[in-house]
Formats: sequence, C-alpha cells, structure tokens
Amino acid sequence: MSSMGEIGATGRRNWVVWLFLILAVLAAIGAFVDALRYLGVISIAQLGDLKFFLEDANWLGAILSGLVGVLWIVVARWLWTLNPQGWMFVIVLAGLNIVLLVLAMLGNTTLQAVLPALIVCVVILLLAFLPGTKRAFGA
Repeated sequence: MSSMGEIGATGRRNWVVWLFLILAVLAAIGAFVDALRYLGVISIAQLGDLKFFLEDANWLGAILSGLVGVLWIVVARWLWTLNPQGWMFVIVLAGLNIVLLVLAMLGNTTLQAVLPALIVCVVILLLAFLPGTKRAFGA
C-alpha cells in the first residue's frame, strides 16, 4: 500500500509529466539565476540586467525570485511523486512567476531579459491543462 500523494491516479508518468517535471526544474534554476541577476552577482550580457519595479529595491526582487526558486523545487518533488496538489500548485506558481516577470518589466527591464523565463512559464501552463497531464494527476 502506498502513502498518500506517492502515486497519482494512473500510477505512472507519461511523457507530458516528464516534460512538466523538467520544465519545473528549469524554472527553479531560472529563478535562482534571476535572484543572482537582481543582486548583480552575475550578468548575462545577452539578456541584460534585471531591475525590480521599486527603485533601489533589487534586493526585494532577489528575495522573491529566490523564494520562487525554492517553491519550484518543492513543486518538482510533488510532480515526481504525482501528487495532485503539485499539479494545482504549479499552476499558481507559474502565474506568480509571470507576475514577478511583469514587475521586472515595469522596472525598465527589457522583454528580452525576461523572455526565457516567460516562455518556460507559459509552456508549463499549457502543459498543465493537457488531458494527459490532468489524468496523470487525477484531476
């Protein structure tokens, strides 16, 4: 007998769930990189700098991005175990990540700087609502 949340309704991971999991891990890595970019620790010349929407509050953007990165790691664990709560939370988290990216754009960050993370979040949202994904998580 398996413990609660250890296995989903179908009991197996299909290709969509694997892609979902990989994108969640990539989103976590991206959030941690964004936190470092807010702090100015690393610079990705092709993307430019990130600036939070509040003047002189890049530290707040770094904290929020770091928190989102930690949440993505937690969600990736839930996706691995096919926990239905993970499926629901990933939708909320992708939406939150998009809001943070919009706040960065309000702080004079270019679209080019946030585009990679934005694409990952949009793809995650699209995958979340595929019938195969819903079925794997018992939704």
